[in-house]
Amino acid sequence: MEIFHISAECYPMAKVGGLADVVGALPKYQNKAGHQVRVVVPGYDTKFKEENVFESVYEGDVKLGNFSFPFRVLKETSDKLGFELYLIEIKELFDRKDVYGYEDDIERFVAFQSATLDWLIVRGEVPDVINCHDHHTGLIPFMMEFGYKYSKLKNVASVITIHNGLYQGQFGFDKLNYLPEFDLTHVKILEWDNCINSLAVGVKCAGAVTTVSPSYLNEINNWANGLESLFNMSRHKSKGILNGIDIEVWDPSKDKMIEEQYTIESLENGKQKNKEKLCSQFDLDPTKPLFSFIGRLFDEKGGDLLPQASALALSENFEEINILILGSGNVIIEDQLKSLLNDYQGNYNVFIGYNEELAHLIYAGSDFLLMPSRVEPCGLNQMYSLRYGTVPIVRRTGGLRDTVIDFGDKGNGICHDQASVGDIYYSIGRAIGLFNDKKSFYEIRKLGMGIDHSWESVCQEYIEVYNIIIQAK
Repeated sequence: MEIFHISAECYPMAKVGGLADVVGALPKYQNKAGHQVRVVVPGYDTKFKEENVFESVYEGDVKLGNFSFPFRVLKETSDKLGFELYLIEIKELFDRKDVYGYEDDIERFVAFQSATLDWLIVRGEVPDVINCHDHHTGLIPFMMEFGYKYSKLKNVASVITIHNGLYQGQFGFDKLNYLPEFDLTHVKILEWDNCINSLAVGVKCAGAVTTVSPSYLNEINNWANGLESLFNMSRHKSKGILNGIDIEVWDPSKDKMIEEQYTIESLENGKQKNKEKLCSQFDLDPTKPLFSFIGRLFDEKGGDLLPQASALALSENFEEINILILGSGNVIIEDQLKSLLNDYQGNYNVFIGYNEELAHLIYAGSDFLLMPSRVEPCGLNQMYSLRYGTVPIVRRTGGLRDTVIDFGDKGNGICHDQASVGDIYYSIGRAIGLFNDKKSFYEIRKLGMGIDHSWESVCQEYIEVYNIIIQAK
């Protein structure tokens, strides 16, 4: 079948979080399974766009209310990603380096969705299925069903995959004219809580809804920023599919971004070499257990807990542990983390920002990975850490609950129930005890490395969903 994935992010073109990793991996494995898979994202001014060759395959004009913007569809020419990548280049809207965070984000992503469909109706054969990702593409199923100019796409099966249901793309009805003309008798479908809610529209209109883990599907029925009743009503067409990871990119035996490549058999020596490199880079002691955090510094990820939890753990176990944090986000949290540098030099360090190569080295060189998330629809970091023999310390929520079992229950990690400083501190204490029990620590690391979180089986679950909704059309 021909599958289109439409998303705001796709690694390596544009990445903010796990959405990019999924959209950069799932299509590759669907392609390997024999399907024709294409990915469409906005044409941001990113390093990937600058360094690669694209050809223009279509030019048009997209309307946004009373304004009209010229756009181009660009195709990446090397096909090195394992799938066809297309960019929707709209000058004035996407000729910027950042993915999100602009006052006109609503205008940007409505125009992106309209331009994508404008291209699809003229490119020849229509796809079998369109998989939309998060609220940035949530209006597409509605436009295909009720938009006058998109009648050619009316019978195309659509899926919306929810990576994070807290962000919903709401905007007022004063911007209704941004949407392409549609049958106004269906205008109520756009409404949720007196606003146009892009995510709610996608859930209402798509043939199927998927979430990125089974536990997250259960959680959004009870906590979804006001959409709980909608998710309950849509449960009959919903399925939680646990994300996979790209085991070609995340493979310690082949990873060119780390200091020393290693396998399960060479685990101890390989990780020690990477730990020594990492500790040398950040002035830490490689003989002590190294606790790391990689991610966005926001409350959702438990980032606000890290300064106090780090200070408490370091003050109580100053001579025993190292803590290293890689991330960015809330400026207050960033400043709090930087302020710890003077007090715990030699045992603590922080890198504000994101660096893909450094992230790989941290997974390879750390002993433990902290993930005290309040919300984690799936989480990929814990799967990366397991693959690299790093023990995840997680709060039981969303996909973390589905992938990490406490070592006290003969599992692969350390789990706690509350997003609190106390739970993080207590878990670090348990981790120190585990680190000092060399035999148990080695066995748990081996257990984690042996788990299969690849996309092959996950890919087939998506295909099954597609087949069901195609047959229902």
